[in-house]
Amino acid sequence: MQDLSAIMGERRQLINLAYRLLGSLADAEDVVQETYARWYTMSREQQEAIESPGAWLTKVASRICLDLLGSARARRERYVGEWIPEPVPDRTEWPTADPADRVTLDESVSMAFLIVLESMTPAERVAFILHDVFRYPFPEVAEIVGRTPAACRQLATSARRRIDTSRTPTPPAQQANVVRDFAQAWQAKDINALIGLLDPNATAIGDGGGLATAAPHPVHGGPEIAHYLVDLADKAPDAVFLARTVNGQPGLVIQYEGVIAAVLAFDVAGSRIRNIWAVRNPEKLRPWTG
Repeated sequence: MQDLSAIMGERRQLINLAYRLLGSLADAEDVVQETYARWYTMSREQQEAIESPGAWLTKVASRICLDLLGSARARRERYVGEWIPEPVPDRTEWPTADPADRVTLDESVSMAFLIVLESMTPAERVAFILHDVFRYPFPEVAEIVGRTPAACRQLATSARRRIDTSRTPTPPAQQANVVRDFAQAWQAKDINALIGLLDPNATAIGDGGGLATAAPHPVHGGPEIAHYLVDLADKAPDAVFLARTVNGQPGLVIQYEGVIAAVLAFDVAGSRIRNIWAVRNPEKLRPWTG
């Protein structure tokens, strides 16, 4: 008989895999629930015939994610405004989640990394995450993706090239300093300081999901973003800015009237901010609000 604790012990790995593939904790939790439901609908004989339950669960979860990624484009077209992956807090700040539901924070969950993953095909994304992040050999990846091992190797190589192009080797301490200076300049409504901290070609994207106000389209250009931010500060003078780890990187949480109103992630290159991602959709802020 398969060990129940060993079966359930795979939960954290499955949550981590599904979140990286889908960019959504809510969807990841649904995928893991569906994966376990399929396990428990099998007879005991069928379960005992499976040599490696962990590998079976990973294969099933990956295939469910692959199907969801295939339909994600259509779902995103129905989404109100811009879509940003769901941000996750540092494990020490996760208010209520079971430890098995916490996402392990490393470079493969940084917001910049997840945004690049969004530009990949579903097969590219699955092949890359399974092989490069979770170290699955290509023959096993091929069985999940439905391609040959050689084709999966090419998919992962293509994905890796995109990731490498987007990487910014800025030390975390330097990123934290830039984010801190940005928060101070924003609170002070210092447009010149903001412009100095923003890359001239910076982009700011807000995700309200139709449930909270957010810019309907990306804001491009350092000066344009600086003026937009100062306008926001004028409308919410009592907002509180908190330095927090967002997806393993220095970020900000903004509280207004005691409620978390936004979680901001940044892409910092050197001493300048290249991208700002502001999540305001309350459904994506559950891990931050308890």
